[in-house]
Amino acid sequence: MSAEKYLVRPARTGDVPKIKQLVEPLVQERILLGKETVVFYEAVQEFRVAEDAVGNLIGCGALHVMWEDLAEVRTLAVARDWLGHGVGHAMLDRLEADARELGLSRLFCLTFEVDFFGRHGFVDMGTETVDASVYAELVRSPDEGVAEFLDLARVKPNTLGNTRMVKRLV
Repeated sequence: MSAEKYLVRPARTGDVPKIKQLVEPLVQERILLGKETVVFYEAVQEFRVAEDAVGNLIGCGALHVMWEDLAEVRTLAVARDWLGHGVGHAMLDRLEADARELGLSRLFCLTFEVDFFGRHGFVDMGTETVDASVYAELVRSPDEGVAEFLDLARVKPNTLGNTRMVKRLV
């Protein structure tokens, strides 16, 4: 890792087994929720991956649009050997750039890494959600991330005990 060079790029279907392998230790530690392989394939276009100079996958993250102005940062993970080398920062920067390109103005995350996301402008969202008309639409979603954002009773206490955070994009 002496060169510390890596590239952040859109994920491809061939990356899915590597994404799952990267995420699995965090699932076992109850830091991230486990997902079936098919879910990763269904969402592959939402993912960005980081790879080192020889093509090893060292990070991943996804941007899941929830509403016209809102998306969730999901499954942000970095290989243990690469923690503290800016990979998570680069992944989050890329996901934020993607969000801006989509015209989004808010990002949501559910995380144990409060300090990391706090350094990137996220704040604890407390009881904030959305106005009543948007809430009425979002509550129809079967997506657990949407349920966590809305702080619905079916996910209380939230699955892992982590913090709901939001960032307003400028």
